[in-house]
Parts: sequence; structure tokens; C-alpha cells
Amino acid sequence: MLPVTRTRFAARDRRPVASAVVLVAVLLILPSSLSACRDDPDDTVRIRIATGSPTAVYHAFGTSLAAILNRELPNVRAEVLVTAASVENVRLLKAGEVELGFTQADVLPAYPGPDPPVVAVARVYDDLLHLVTTAASPIRKLTDLAGRRVSIGAAGSGTEITVNRLLTVAGLDDAGLHRVQLGLDDSVSALRRGEIDAFFFSGGLPVRAVVQFVEDTPARLVDLGEWTVPLRRGNREVYVPRDIPRSVYGMDPVTAVANPNYLLVRADLPEDLVRQVTRLLMERRAELAEAHPAAGRISARSAIATPPLPLHPGAAEYYRDSKP
Repeated sequence: MLPVTRTRFAARDRRPVASAVVLVAVLLILPSSLSACRDDPDDTVRIRIATGSPTAVYHAFGTSLAAILNRELPNVRAEVLVTAASVENVRLLKAGEVELGFTQADVLPAYPGPDPPVVAVARVYDDLLHLVTTAASPIRKLTDLAGRRVSIGAAGSGTEITVNRLLTVAGLDDAGLHRVQLGLDDSVSALRRGEIDAFFFSGGLPVRAVVQFVEDTPARLVDLGEWTVPLRRGNREVYVPRDIPRSVYGMDPVTAVANPNYLLVRADLPEDLVRQVTRLLMERRAELAEAHPAAGRISARSAIATPPLPLHPGAAEYYRDSKP
């Protein structure tokens, strides 16, 4: 209740006038008081979402999700962080510097322990590993990279993890391949200028930067399908073959190495908050798909498959109650 100072008037009774004055004062003060409550930083829940390159799927997905959370959850202020992607995102989550983040499944530890600091909200879609070169390049298969300058992805990215494993199983570790660590946008620019011979990038279809690249540069994708089985033998069995059809980039179809993508959350976030985030993730799939088609491929049935990480209790409660 707002404090009211009562003034004693001489001679005649002025209580009706005093009441009117108090009422006006309350009405004038109340809106600003309510506004102050809404803006009180103590009442604001901050959700920082670790994504990736501005022209990749994580960023488009995260930006759309942040807009939905800001619009539909009172007192939530969601924001998106540009990062090197998967590895950095997991590090930021473990350090408590973000609340949500995207990652490839293959960067996660095989045995996270009984009380992991990071758990899952959902499996969201599959990342496909692209190997992009120019149409005039002699690189037509993976082993043709021997002696070439190749971007293997930014330091701290899931692309870097997958590519290094791939090059090892292909016997290219000692083949004179010059590995350059560039993010997606820098990789595209370097290939366009002839500073590298090819680049790798792991992302959901379509990767916007690749679409933009092939619009003005004759290009080719290199087929990686034969390496899926060797990768599965030497690492966790997360890798599967997935086709990139001609309709995606207008190039000859190829088979890529794919692995699942998860939306992760800090384990210490409140259950009710994570339940609401999970609900909006599933209920607003059509809106998320407008930001990027890969974001709309979330399935309520496949979302719960997040090994080796368990689901956050709030997410698990949502899936249990919604009976996917």
C-alpha cells in the first residue's frame, strides 16, 4: 500500500476534499509504480542463447526462439550470442555464461556422469557435413584433399571436431593437408578469393552462406557417404548418411555425413521455466520454420532422443504430459 500523509485542516471538515486529493495522487503515482515493477531487474529472467555464425542455422533458429520467448513469457529477456558454435556453446553452458545453447551430439562426452551440469531440452534436427569446392577444382573425392588448403571450421566448432575425425579415418593426417581454422563466412570469402581450395561446414539444410556462395560462384559438393561407416566404427555411433538433393543448392546430389543436433540447457534452471521453453519450442514449430526450414523439422517423438545426455526434468515433464 502506498503511504498517505494525512493533513489536519482547521475550522471546517474537509475530508471529502482530502479524499479526492489522495485518490488523484494515487492514480498519478500508480502507473509509474507498476512500470517500475515490470522493469525491476530483480524480476527479470535472463535467457542467453549460444548459437553460431550469423549466416548458419543455429543463429537463425536461436533468434526466432528468442523472439518467441520474449513475446510469450512474462519477465523473460532472451538474447542471442554469436559464437564459434558447438564446442564453445557447451563450454559457455558449463561455465554458467549462457542458459541455452545448440550443439552437435558428437562433441558431447560419451559418459557425462550422474549429475551433468548441462542437460537437454530436445533433439532438434540433423547437421549435415558439407565439403564445398569450386566447380573447376580437381577435388572430386575426400582423398583429393591431400596437399590442399582446407578450412576445417572455426576453432571451438562442432565442424572442427567432426572434420578432424573424418580426416583421420580417411588417412589424411599425414597427407600434407594444410588445415585452416575459419568460420563459415570467412571460409566462403577465402574460397571465393582462391585462398583455400575447399571448406567444410556442418549445418542443417539449407546453409544460407552456401546458398549465397553458389549464386555467384560455380561450385561443387563432394560426396562423403562412404565415410559414414568408418566414422561410426572409430567414434560414438551418432553418424548416419543423409542425402543433399539437387533441390537444396542446385548442384549434383551427394551423400553427406550427418549427426544429431540438440538444444541444451543448464541443469540448474527452474523446472517450470524449462517446461515453458520446451512447450513453446514444440508449439511454435511453424514460426521457427519461417526463420529456417531445419528449425521446423522438430518432431515431438524424436525430440526425446538425446543420448548421452538426459532431458531436463522440466522438458521431460512436458513430453510426458503431452504424450508425443
